[in-house]
Amino acid sequence: MGGLGKTTLAKKVYDDKKVEERFVCRAWITVSQSFKMEMVLQNMIEKFYEAMKEPIPEGMDAMDEISLIGLLKKYLEDKRYAIVFDDVWRLEFWGFIKYVLPENRRGSRVVITTRNVEVGCAIRESRFHHVHNLQPLPPESSWELFCKKAFQGSCCPSELKKISIDIVKRCAGLPLAIVAIGGALSTKQKNELEWQKFNDTEGFVKGEKGVPLEQRSEEYLNELIHRSLVQFSEVDDRGRIRRCKVHDLMREIILKKAEELSFCHVLGDEDSSFNGKFRCGSVQKGPNTIAVETINRNAQIRSLFLFDINAEPMLLTGISFTNFKLLKVLDFEDAPLHSVPEDLGNLFHLRYISLRGTKVKMLPKSIGKLQNLQTLDLKHSSMDALPVEITNLKKLCHFLAYSYQLNLEVRSSTHRGVHIGEGIGSMLDLQKLCFVQANNGRGLIEELGKLRQLRRLGIVNLMEEDGPSMCASISNMKYLESLVIFSKDDGILNLQTISDPPKYLRNLYLQGGLSRLPNWLPVLQNLARVVLANSRLSYHPMEVLQALPNLLELVLCNAYGGECFCFTELGFQKLKILCLYNMKGLKTLNIHEGALLVLEHLEIGTCPQMEVPSGIRLLKTLTRIDFFGMLIEFACSMLPQDGQNYHIVEHVPNVFFHRTDADGQTVLSLR
Repeated sequence: MGGLGKTTLAKKVYDDKKVEERFVCRAWITVSQSFKMEMVLQNMIEKFYEAMKEPIPEGMDAMDEISLIGLLKKYLEDKRYAIVFDDVWRLEFWGFIKYVLPENRRGSRVVITTRNVEVGCAIRESRFHHVHNLQPLPPESSWELFCKKAFQGSCCPSELKKISIDIVKRCAGLPLAIVAIGGALSTKQKNELEWQKFNDTEGFVKGEKGVPLEQRSEEYLNELIHRSLVQFSEVDDRGRIRRCKVHDLMREIILKKAEELSFCHVLGDEDSSFNGKFRCGSVQKGPNTIAVETINRNAQIRSLFLFDINAEPMLLTGISFTNFKLLKVLDFEDAPLHSVPEDLGNLFHLRYISLRGTKVKMLPKSIGKLQNLQTLDLKHSSMDALPVEITNLKKLCHFLAYSYQLNLEVRSSTHRGVHIGEGIGSMLDLQKLCFVQANNGRGLIEELGKLRQLRRLGIVNLMEEDGPSMCASISNMKYLESLVIFSKDDGILNLQTISDPPKYLRNLYLQGGLSRLPNWLPVLQNLARVVLANSRLSYHPMEVLQALPNLLELVLCNAYGGECFCFTELGFQKLKILCLYNMKGLKTLNIHEGALLVLEHLEIGTCPQMEVPSGIRLLKTLTRIDFFGMLIEFACSMLPQDGQNYHIVEHVPNVFFHRTDADGQTVLSLR
């Protein structure tokens, strides 16, 4: 039965710190009814490699099933791994997957959740295989859980007791139902009338005067998470929710209700035709000519999404935009698309378009007609320049157009932005602008100062002589939260003269030479992440950086030319992640007692003269250390057998050494 808490229980175990420390090589795989074994294998490989911080093997997408199995078996043969297969429906899944995972006698673990009793029975092949049958909660536990969610653990008010008991009975002991309804009711007024009508209202996000639509949307999302109607599946190091999901039972209810209301229809391999009308279309998996024909027949469609499409590019161009006068959302992310039809400009009501990850190299000039467009996502596409008509988009709020490459050996990245002509200063609603080429002239940089609503700005190829103009423009951006600037050819960044630094800035990424740290940096009390790359500072920057009161992550790559970094008492009181890369002259890290009190993750890479920092033994909260491209002697000194520096890292659960050679990257665990 769905909603009993199988996934919740498995996730609690999977996320437990002791489990994480014992099984660094681990993966969580959601299988579901419509799984394809090839995609499951690819997902497993991606998750295992990501957990070990290794690059995903090139050409994996083109591998067949046999090749994927061989790659996976070889990778896991010498590792202690843990894997969860969530929501398995069919018997044949276990019959196949048990031969894929090597039994290497290293204490590996496999967990499967299923609502199919036959699957559970089939898996129990020996006395070492345990099946845990979850049962609905008894009435007392159901009531206790409901009160915990609806009243935050307090007693139920007497006037709500009757209706509350009735609600709990109707939940039939299903934790998901109890948590979802209890969470929803917790936000309502505590009166019987309000509780009876709370399920009768529905609506989409609406802006309020003085409150940005994005802020209101985030509040709604957090409320849904609080009610347990939506679950977050990925959170970044700064606590921001990056990915969400819904429980599979909730998804089934949503899809069923959406189809009943003719709101949304999913067109996939098994169901690619539909004679009715729908407002939202989702095309999933495989080449699907029938799905395209079905969409073309629905002129009233408002949203169109493509997922896992491997159709020929010509098939996608068979969708005629002329038919869709009411379309508001168009998501072609990762679709095999090479061009966009000229009639894109006919979509007057379009608010969101994503060409992320496509092969599209240019936009049609007609894009300037999209007067209601709010989001244009061109990340990781093949776009280098935009038509001048782009500046006609006066309602555009989010413009994302960049790609980047990571150099694994020195842990640095290069970003590529797009060329935008002058006139961008008239796009006054812009909140995100990432990344644009700055070498189009000083006029473009000065125009940026007119964009006073910007929350996020990314600039590449900034020249030294344009630094003062850039500073003047940034001084006007009162709401800026993220600033990323790359100098041209790693030249000098001249950014000393920001007269009024944006006080809400949380993320600062500067790549280019610095004669000294910007004098406005200590003023930014809300900074949570700082990256300094190729700064080549001649003096010790830690005195300034360690005083930032809310800094959570610090990355320094070729940022300092000296021999020693010193971390003093009470420095970096909130820092959780510290990364030091590519500093050829750095020899020692002096870590004093009382410094880095909450540090969890340390990365050191390509610092050939560095000695093993003895102060690591003082960092009691460390859970992981990664060394990249360090000398063999450096690594050997920390080996458990006869390593003279093993005592320094002995308390750290996970210590890894990464090396890159002609065969790719190799990761070795200390234990």
